[in-house]
Amino acid sequence: MLVWLTIIGVWIIDRFLKVLIQTNFSPGETLIVIPKVFHLTFVLNPGAAFGLMAGQTWIFIVTAFVVIGGVIYGQFRIPPSERLTRIAIGMIGGGALGNLYDRLVIGRVVDYLDFQIWPYVFNFADSMIVSSVGLLMFLIYKEEKARGISEKIEEPPTTPRNQGNE
Repeated sequence: MLVWLTIIGVWIIDRFLKVLIQTNFSPGETLIVIPKVFHLTFVLNPGAAFGLMAGQTWIFIVTAFVVIGGVIYGQFRIPPSERLTRIAIGMIGGGALGNLYDRLVIGRVVDYLDFQIWPYVFNFADSMIVSSVGLLMFLIYKEEKARGISEKIEEPPTTPRNQGNE
């Protein structure tokens, strides 16, 4: 249930923010929030992250369906006690669903978060996907460290030579 609630929560927040931007901005319009640091800029992105592969919408639609399918499958495989992992995959699913919705309904993704330290504009769904992948990497690292896997790789047990051959 936690995965589904997270997916729905991320999707609702993403839709709300995108509708707010679409209602109050024209494409290309910018609002300076913190000069030279953070702007809100309405961009209709025809590609993937950073505008890569513009015009290849079908690839992103298929990929989103595969990701959402993987999240649905994963939620049955991850124990309920692993709450952070379940939240992380829900964040990925919600982010994928948010951008998939844009591609299916608008034909492009609504982006608006414009940090001036790089030339790319992104959205809440993108940030959920990226931050949840980071969270999953941290959780995997933490689990491996707890098991000692990251510090020591176990070697298979060896048997003494010539045992029983003399």
